[in-house]
Amino acid sequence: MPRALVLAAMMLFTTSAAAKAPPAVFAAAVPPAPPPPEITGGIFRADQGYAGLHEGRRARSVGDPLTILLVEDIESAKTAGSQSQRNGSFSITPPTAGLLSFLNPNALKAGGGSSFKGQGNAVQTSSLAGSVAVTVIEVRPNGTALVRGEKRMLLSQGREWIQFSGIVRLADIDADNAIQSIRVANAQIEYSGKGAVQRAGREGWLSRFFNTVSPF
Repeated sequence: MPRALVLAAMMLFTTSAAAKAPPAVFAAAVPPAPPPPEITGGIFRADQGYAGLHEGRRARSVGDPLTILLVEDIESAKTAGSQSQRNGSFSITPPTAGLLSFLNPNALKAGGGSSFKGQGNAVQTSSLAGSVAVTVIEVRPNGTALVRGEKRMLLSQGREWIQFSGIVRLADIDADNAIQSIRVANAQIEYSGKGAVQRAGREGWLSRFFNTVSPF
């Protein structure tokens, strides 16, 4: 096998293997260290998880967890079609007397035509249901917060993970400290896995290489 072919195949295999590992940027946020407590002698301590009655138990600070309810259900369809047709003809009638009288009128006729018809259809349906807990990464002055988190599962036939990030409005968080994913702006959801089941449903690296370089 030529050296260039071997190098290209190794690059495809390396890229495919590297894509199996989950990105390591979804670690839980750690709240900033609180200042040293002030000794006042009182029983009430505001620095030990205090939340006002109007705030409840909803996430509002960096490091607070909340639950994202995944209710993604997207369906798209597209149909395209085109048709064209063109015809043309011409003929010449030679004189019946003189030098050109020997010409056959049927031999001086010509015609042409062309037609095209194309049609395409595409339908795609995607759905995702479940929940994932995330933490507040950043709280912004306009009442929104950047959240990010992941869930990793080690199963008998491999590993699976789901990662989520986006911007939520703190006022949209319900009393159960949860919010639907359809109310999250700039949501980024990744659900993938690694193991025997995923490998069985994926095309081999050599087949992917030949499909990439094939001109057909």
